[in-house]
Amino acid sequence: MHVRISRVERGQEEMTDRRDEKVPGTDKAECSGGREASDCQKEQEEHALWEERWRLCRDRLGRIPGEHLGEPEFEAYFAQMARFWLQMSETYRFVEGGGFERASLSELQERNRALYEDVLPGRYEQSYADPACAVRRLGETFGPMLSFLYAELRSLIGFVHEERLDDLVIRGELLAEVYTAFVYGLAEDGCLPQQEEIRQILYWFVSDYADEAAKRRIRELVSPEDSFAVRILEESDLSDPRFLYRYGEYVGENELATAEFLAQLPLDTVRLMADTYTEGYRIGFAVTGRDLSKKRTVELRYRLGFERMMRLAVENFAKMGLRPTAHRAAASILYDPSLVKNGYFGGSANRQYEFDHKDDRALFLDRQLVNRRLEVTRTAFEAYRIQAAGYAGPAVVETFGESRFDPVNKPQSLSLRDGQSRLWVEYRSRAGELQREYIPEEERSFTIIAFPVPEIFPGDRERYGAFFREVVRINTLDYQKYRRIQQTLIDALDGSVRCEIRGRGGNRTDLRVSICPLRDPEKETAFENCVADVNIPVGEVFTSPVLAGTEGVLHVSRVYLNGLEYRDLELTFAEGRVTDYTCGNFEREEENRAFVRENVLFRHDTLPMGEFAIGTNTTAYVTAKEYGVEDRLPILIAEKMGPHFAVGDTCYAHAEEIRVFNPDGREIIARENELTRQRDTAPDKAYFHCHTDITIPYDELGELNAVRPDGEVIPLIRDGRFVLPGTEELNVPMEKRKNL
Repeated sequence: MHVRISRVERGQEEMTDRRDEKVPGTDKAECSGGREASDCQKEQEEHALWEERWRLCRDRLGRIPGEHLGEPEFEAYFAQMARFWLQMSETYRFVEGGGFERASLSELQERNRALYEDVLPGRYEQSYADPACAVRRLGETFGPMLSFLYAELRSLIGFVHEERLDDLVIRGELLAEVYTAFVYGLAEDGCLPQQEEIRQILYWFVSDYADEAAKRRIRELVSPEDSFAVRILEESDLSDPRFLYRYGEYVGENELATAEFLAQLPLDTVRLMADTYTEGYRIGFAVTGRDLSKKRTVELRYRLGFERMMRLAVENFAKMGLRPTAHRAAASILYDPSLVKNGYFGGSANRQYEFDHKDDRALFLDRQLVNRRLEVTRTAFEAYRIQAAGYAGPAVVETFGESRFDPVNKPQSLSLRDGQSRLWVEYRSRAGELQREYIPEEERSFTIIAFPVPEIFPGDRERYGAFFREVVRINTLDYQKYRRIQQTLIDALDGSVRCEIRGRGGNRTDLRVSICPLRDPEKETAFENCVADVNIPVGEVFTSPVLAGTEGVLHVSRVYLNGLEYRDLELTFAEGRVTDYTCGNFEREEENRAFVRENVLFRHDTLPMGEFAIGTNTTAYVTAKEYGVEDRLPILIAEKMGPHFAVGDTCYAHAEEIRVFNPDGREIIARENELTRQRDTAPDKAYFHCHTDITIPYDELGELNAVRPDGEVIPLIRDGRFVLPGTEELNVPMEKRKNL
């Protein structure tokens, strides 16, 4: 571990930098039944130490607003940071002292707004959290770093609601150390500190606390003991909206209105939602031959407001022998925050704020930090090896319907350099491999279901309720009917050498996708007949394309991927790999390419086409058209509304050896491609650790044909309608709306 003499140690009698002591983090220490007295005593001693460090922080940071640096802009910055940290301390006292039991709904709403008001639209542009504002006021040298520091302090909002005193203290000590560097620079040298000195302080904060962060996150992932969110789910009065504020997440109109709406739904409807969600999870194990009885935990991922459904889901999982885990979607740099939120989360106070800070790791990312992160992650997995073996996988509730977000690329925001981008790709790959050592891909499963939030119809609760019920209906369609029709499609596709897909109108798609050949057509198939299990709702057949001969242009006029909108998204393929890409979001082509590279290719130089599928859920398509929301659907539903193509790994990544069968008994053999065949000899070249589906909606689809080895063309879809005999029933929903 790096040992340094900090500014705090040099100049502050009241406070000592104890970061290198590595005292384990602890929440409020209380002895519980069955615990060894020595363990209780140790926890109490550790908590007392954190209490003392907290007192020192309060004393030191409490004086900052009255001190003078001789640099007014930096004085204002540090005064505001100190006040914010003290606000976090007060919030910790409020939570610890049982404030939630006494506070009214209006008080909790005011407290929640006060915590997030500095990043809300209208305030954000004058906040140090905005890198552009920080650079304008603090200069290019320190602006980006000090904006990051504020973002890291803001991660405390969730932590103090969990009564995580250690997180409060270490960030207070970090702020004090950075401030002291400025005090000594100005007092001793008459100038600001060196940029590298401040970066080093921030760097070692991230490095020094990586081990505790890794241990805590893995414990939250695989161990059901004392889960903060699960306690809220199981113990709260869900008829009282005050429970939403216990999380410490931003509670906006979507969260309040969703909870209110679910509270008014008939119990049978909410139970149907929960049953569909959990049964899909169970079926995911059954159809792949994985043994669910060996598993002990299921990870819950959901958005605030869906607690009534989630409570019923927890009851269903208990009948399967599974206990729930849940972790907060990352906000701190120690937990790798992302635009794609994994875990439980509230509303976004400001999506531009999240976008501006998505690459803050650029301050620190180097080989040494990557190696340390991997080392401490392995150590953490070793500590929870038994629990990891019992982890069954995530059960995800997605939401959709937020208003359009057009991100602004700000030059003041931190961004990864080319070398860092490659290093980050490598880190994600190696971290994924490490997790699979302890949680083998072939032994786990998942499920995903999606529901709209009220923002999809602002101010129109009646229309929202009607659409929500339609989504429930879509999520529970008759899978037997779809299985039969989809088998008809598969029978026509099997034995083809390729599929040809062309757009119509303004859609420029012109693709040829190579199909895996069959050795024994009586026993083998190239396409999976996907009904309603892990990916809800029903409605697709899919395969892993052969990369050789897969070529052409994929274009879609408008699509939402991972919460971001793309206009005129275009990818060019040769030999199954992306060779060129662009979109029409920005005026400058350089920005368009960078946007696609960062958020679709995930900074890879290229990605293969990992999946080709034909969506069959015309009911979902028509419903989306009727309500005018087709451009705001999540990919989970949108991928069922036309042919789609995934860039990245195949659907069978890391589980290619597991034999998978369709309901008709034939084995799906297209589980790999030319790249994944290298998985034993060159795993770094076999996998990309991403998978993004891009759908051509029916109204942009000119034709989709299967081509036999002798050149015979079998039409499957023409001008957005299914034309293969035996699939005409899929057109019925669309024929009811002649104006499509």
